[in-house]
Amino acid sequence: MRGARRAGRRPGGWAGGRAGDWARGGWLGEARHVPSPNHDERPPGTAVDLLVVHHISLPPGRFRGDAIERLFTNRLDPDAHPAFAPLRDLRVSSHFLIRRSGELLQFVGADLRAWHAGVSCFEGRDRCNDFSIGVELEGDGTHRFTARQYRALRRLVARLRERYPLRWIAGHEHVAPGRKEDPGPFFDWRRLARAPEARGLVAPLAIASAGGALGAPRERARFARVSA
Repeated sequence: MRGARRAGRRPGGWAGGRAGDWARGGWLGEARHVPSPNHDERPPGTAVDLLVVHHISLPPGRFRGDAIERLFTNRLDPDAHPAFAPLRDLRVSSHFLIRRSGELLQFVGADLRAWHAGVSCFEGRDRCNDFSIGVELEGDGTHRFTARQYRALRRLVARLRERYPLRWIAGHEHVAPGRKEDPGPFFDWRRLARAPEARGLVAPLAIASAGGALGAPRERARFARVSA
């Protein structure tokens, strides 16, 4: 855990904290740490300026158990469920996971490169893992995310902006279009856009111009639109 200690959390949620809770390597003290071996170094001098939002559930549609943690730490038994068989040799991770309860887990120090985006491109830059932080929300694309997840995401955005020069926020579907569909239609971009913690972040035009996502221009302005 690189010396980080776990801060107190309320049952079923994340209490938040102060800037001093960041530990060496980008470990956030108030997260529950589940270190993953699936990471490497970012290219030297790379600015971490993109936040990528994902969703995940294992097995698909099931929101209990430790299968996600096992996947990200290479301990998932491929014979334990039919849905796990295609994941037998998969080596992936994310920096953070927000469970349905709002609990925050961290798998990779945010200074390092987690393996979450895969083949990807954002604003003409390939290999989004190099310059992004990945946040998985426990979900499946057919259920709405919980209020506790949105609150935890808001707090996480605020904490990340204390340490990293985040400018952009996007879904996995925006950095890997045609290959990925998460976080999908049940992620409420408008709700996040209204949050003070997200003020000044820039969203892709696909998000910012979608009336169903960011709503009225007054709300949309909180995510500055990417100009053509």
